[in-house]
Amino acid sequence: MTETRNNPLTTAEFAALGAGQVAYLKPMTSDELARIFPQAPHIEPGLQLFALLSADGAPILVTDSREAATANAWEHDLKMVSLH
Repeated sequence: MTETRNNPLTTAEFAALGAGQVAYLKPMTSDELARIFPQAPHIEPGLQLFALLSADGAPILVTDSREAATANAWEHDLKMVSLH
């Protein structure tokens, strides 16, 4: 059975999809981190980092290891998804 909605999801409804259940990994440099998350502490420029982000894009963890970010997602029962 397929549900059809006449009204599209609001921005808030869309952002809430997967909250607390879904996360994605975003490779970035420390320069991008400072631009995207200005509240982050200063980190040496030019470093390769990995941000684990919740479904709504909120940062969960930033690390220099893809494996550490993935392990953190598994530890918190978050399903990892790919972005294309």
